[in-house]
Amino acid sequence: MTGSTLGQIFKVTTWGESHGEALGCVIDGVPPNLEIDEKYIQKFLDRRKPGQSKFTTQRKEEDKVKILSGTFNKKTTGTPISLIIYNSDQRSKDYDDIKNKFRPGHADYTYQVKYGIRDYRGGGRASARETAMRVAAGAIAQKILGTKIKIRGALIQIGEKKINPKNWDWNEVDNNSFFCPDKHVLETWEKYLLKVRKEGSSVGAIIQITATGVPMGLGEPVFSKIDALLAQAIMSIPAVKGFEMGNGFKSAELRGEENSDEIVYKNKKVFFKSNNSGGSLGGISSGQDIVVKFVVKPTSSILSKRKTIDVNYKNTSIITKGRHDPCVGIRAVPIGEAMVAITLADLYLLNLKNKI
Repeated sequence: MTGSTLGQIFKVTTWGESHGEALGCVIDGVPPNLEIDEKYIQKFLDRRKPGQSKFTTQRKEEDKVKILSGTFNKKTTGTPISLIIYNSDQRSKDYDDIKNKFRPGHADYTYQVKYGIRDYRGGGRASARETAMRVAAGAIAQKILGTKIKIRGALIQIGEKKINPKNWDWNEVDNNSFFCPDKHVLETWEKYLLKVRKEGSSVGAIIQITATGVPMGLGEPVFSKIDALLAQAIMSIPAVKGFEMGNGFKSAELRGEENSDEIVYKNKKVFFKSNNSGGSLGGISSGQDIVVKFVVKPTSSILSKRKTIDVNYKNTSIITKGRHDPCVGIRAVPIGEAMVAITLADLYLLNLKNKI
């Protein structure tokens, strides 16, 4: 199986399955002498790990990371960094009743047809459990980017319930289990999601990631535009079905004079009057904030009976039991932050190489 590696210089390769013994990743291209230890990486993983609220899967995983290589005396050596997280709360028996059926909305059918074999326990390699290692890699990417570049994510919509942008407060994001910047919508979201969970269903979500302090000049012409690479990284997250940068799809509703970002020169500096482009011009970072949004579909594992087929191509029905998020988009916030960090770190190192 190919496709488990991302990046040109800052290369991240993940491995492991949802119900396997462990998850891991190998990260190459990390410069030497960066201060990194397990405690630092763990802070990022703790924001993503399951079982932290009634609105996420109740699978209890501590997600304790262990560094196997690439550091000495808590500093990177410039050699490949290998990380591992052992799984501890697998319940493979939850999938015994459906091991011969293909779950609608999941990768069961396509994996079986493509490879002739699949791990039915929680989706195996296709599971969102794999994203724990992306978050770990994202923590290291943040070290490369330094403190001047700040990457923050927020949940801005659950199902049909949106935040009020006028109430946006970044300080609120870490004060609630939704990663929500609008404290006034929290009670509404709680009641809504509890109703959805009680009904055995699920809803989708929209997440926004904003990166401030990004230097001008990241991204390459044509096929390696910063937009394209961010889209690849974000769209590789399980359950993501949409991506936009800046005004995105809203641009279709605007006229040219509304959507363009006017440029002025003042006090020997260049300023933009707006940021409709989301921080990219011609696929190269403009020095403005990088702003991306992505859509996460409703969790496909639901308690409602759905029509499907089995491995013998017989029509049947299925109910997916086990422990699942009523809105997988909640835990996608730190994953989105990690994927933006990984992409920017790779482009940052590539930019340095091109200047040598």
